Amino acid sequence: MWGVAPACRLTGLSRATLYRHRNPPAQPKPRTPRKPPPSALTDAERQQVLDLLNRPEYADLAPAQVWARELDEGRWWCSESTMYRILRAAGQTGERRAQATHPARTKPELVADAANQVWTWDITKLRGPDRGIWYHLYTVIDIWSRYVVGHLVAAHEDGQLAEALIADAAARERVDPDQLTVHADRGAAMTCKTVTQLLSDLKIGRSHSRPKTSNDNPYIEASFKTLKYDPTFPDRFGSIQHARQHCDAFYTYYNHEHRHSGIGLHTPASVHHGTAEQIRADRQRTLDAAWAAHPHRFGRRRPQPPRIPNRAWINKPDNNPPDQVTTPAATIHPAAES
Repeated sequence: MWGVAPACRLTGLSRATLYRHRNPPAQPKPRTPRKPPPSALTDAERQQVLDLLNRPEYADLAPAQVWARELDEGRWWCSESTMYRILRAAGQTGERRAQATHPARTKPELVADAANQVWTWDITKLRGPDRGIWYHLYTVIDIWSRYVVGHLVAAHEDGQLAEALIADAAARERVDPDQLTVHADRGAAMTCKTVTQLLSDLKIGRSHSRPKTSNDNPYIEASFKTLKYDPTFPDRFGSIQHARQHCDAFYTYYNHEHRHSGIGLHTPASVHHGTAEQIRADRQRTLDAAWAAHPHRFGRRRPQPPRIPNRAWINKPDNNPPDQVTTPAATIHPAAES
């Protein structure tokens, strides 16, 4: 009375399943092992090739090197690809050459809660008048106040120039022994003997970024971006005197006029020399007067000026108190410094 198709629809059974149950497929025949081709090496020959590749004189060489050297000696064992297959089967296809090992670099963790506790410095290039001509700008900045304590423009990188710059800044800021740590990356001028000896003589701590870790020195990189993205920054400098004049004018503006977003919109000089709290109090009085005159314009919250961070740090230490107002240097985007 019912055909197969409507019966399967009523029962929810697939027709393919019904036919498969009615006519089960025959059991497949077991596969016979594939016979090796006549050109394949025997097990003894494969072991000989593996022993050859693991000889002391060949253990650090790639199979191509072994194949060529044996051929030059008048011996042919197998093809280069067969050598790779034998090594792969033995689990030895990794790097065969001896590899230099380097201990993990210690992550620098620096914290400053006052001026002249942590400085960071670096060198950036400035385009000269012609292609291939560059000037080098050395800059030293205090990470807590963002105050540029010293800078110079030279025709080349030189450890002695860096030594003179740091020594002059330390004398001008009257840095006491064991008061200051100077952080830098691992460039030649930063790790040279003259700078290292100067810091040792002045009893100034020394810190370096880890290799290929850009956020170990964020403050100086952000300051360079602020310099180079300023509207007055030229595409090229006509001479080294032009570069020096521009940098002198810019850093004077940066230290004494630029309201820095990372330090509560105060100038670096104000924070560095201790007048920022008084200025913040004056700002609060101005906002209080505005609140009293126009409370409906501020909503329910009394306005307050931005707070000045209590601490600045490079790679926040794990034991940093959570209730402190900090500036997360390792996560600052350079655009936030403008």
